[in-house]
Amino acid sequence: MILRQSAVRSVRATRAGFSLLEVLVVVAIIVMLAGAGGYYLMQRYEEAKISRARIDVKNLANQAGIYKMNRDALPTSVEEMTQGGGLNGGPLITPEQAADPWGKPYQLQEDPTSGEPVVFTTGPNGQPITSAPSRK
Repeated sequence: MILRQSAVRSVRATRAGFSLLEVLVVVAIIVMLAGAGGYYLMQRYEEAKISRARIDVKNLANQAGIYKMNRDALPTSVEEMTQGGGLNGGPLITPEQAADPWGKPYQLQEDPTSGEPVVFTTGPNGQPITSAPSRK
């Protein structure tokens, strides 16, 4: 009986932890899942930046229209709206709103046919993002 109890104890004592191979397999699985998840999330992150830029150009075009109503002229740049142009003379946008999600400043020009302000930028792959209505 004493021999049997000591044999059971020695088996339990040697099997108390994980082997190096088991730990490496688990770590490899976690790394593969994190890599696949990171790839998926980075694609969604770029799509979110493009969506934000589309919303921003429309909002900035609206703010440029307000500037034009208050001052009877379009601002020369989006940055000009950060200095003033509102009814109380305050800024229409913050300096952070004057830059696109990639850190470049938004561009502003007047539509030659309608005279309305058009705000635009380029996305990460060079695709234009503009507030001008699409013409079909």
